[in-house]
Amino acid sequence: MTANADLASIDVAAVLDRAAAGGRITPEEALELYRSAPLHALGAAADAVRRRRYAGVEHIATYIIERNINYTNACVTACKFCAFYAPPKSDKVWTRSLDDILRRCAETVELGGTQIMFQGGHHPDFGVEYYEEHFSAIKKEFPQLVIHSLGASEVEHMARISGVSAEEAIRRIHAAGLDSFAGAGAELLPERPRKAIAPLKESGERWLEIMEIAHNLGVESTSTMLMGTGETNAERIEHLRMIRDVQDRTGGFRAFIPYTYQPQNNVLRGRTQATVFEYLRMIAVARLFLDNVAHIQGSWLTTGKEAGQLSLHYGADDLGSVMLEENVVSSAGAKHRSNLVEMIDLIRKAGRVPAQRATTYEHLHIHDDPANDPVDHRVVSHLSSTALEGGTAHPELKLITSD
Repeated sequence: MTANADLASIDVAAVLDRAAAGGRITPEEALELYRSAPLHALGAAADAVRRRRYAGVEHIATYIIERNINYTNACVTACKFCAFYAPPKSDKVWTRSLDDILRRCAETVELGGTQIMFQGGHHPDFGVEYYEEHFSAIKKEFPQLVIHSLGASEVEHMARISGVSAEEAIRRIHAAGLDSFAGAGAELLPERPRKAIAPLKESGERWLEIMEIAHNLGVESTSTMLMGTGETNAERIEHLRMIRDVQDRTGGFRAFIPYTYQPQNNVLRGRTQATVFEYLRMIAVARLFLDNVAHIQGSWLTTGKEAGQLSLHYGADDLGSVMLEENVVSSAGAKHRSNLVEMIDLIRKAGRVPAQRATTYEHLHIHDDPANDPVDHRVVSHLSSTALEGGTAHPELKLITSD
């Protein structure tokens, strides 16, 4: 980044006008917008970009029905922001059986879900073979489910355990059934904040290198950012720059999803956090700066439903998921819940026509007539969760049965 004196010379209004018209902005300009642009002007410019990109369907905002199946909480990386993991030798470690995982997939299909996010800790014994076995079993039983799972950190770990290259690991799990990567483990990509919160993970450069390998093998992904663990504004923009540079080469990131650090039950103890306004500014700047990434997703799970609605006016075109199960950020204090009926209502009250989407963002069901809205009240977020008191949002719903 340039010196503060150089940043002060940037004409914010002119940069907003250029970005809103489709011009590319520099990292220095993005930083000045993030720091100084009037909030409403920033949001208006980002929304202009969104409307132009999706001309003809700009009135639509999307959501997906999915399930995050956490297969184990055993993890060797011990990230300081994480409240989900347990040290591998801890008596708190658990691992789901394949039968249990398949039952959860069956429930997802029963409730209209189209995607699973298969994620867990970096278990010291789980190499490529573990994921091959599980992905192939899921695809055999439920070929209609998209496996949008894992990330570069899991690839690095499984490749090391199995003694193979990252490229071979990706080829093998893709052949077994992995459809795309979820962008997990990005956290903060710049070196200083990454080492501060995840010192045992691969570098940000290595994370991106693995994603680039995946993209070149035809496996697309999303990209993410964890906000609020003590990173600077400049480091947040540097994170965006690193993603944009790879995207210029590969085009493999289909979406960018910023979310906020949750302060409970982890080593950081909430000493730093991102505000809702910082989050909305990031959504807007990301829409302006990431001119080569198609979709920006709002995160109601960590910021709340009202902030999620607002994100649709700051450049986001997607409101994420009705997540039937989620344990990781919920363990750190994210207690926001939703359901299918409410998700549709949230999007409609934000002034958009709701549409259920596929993993690759095709519209599956456009809810253009409220009289025809789905009314399945069983489709709720956190239907089953080890992170929330009671373990399930609907104890009376027993689609999963014990052996």
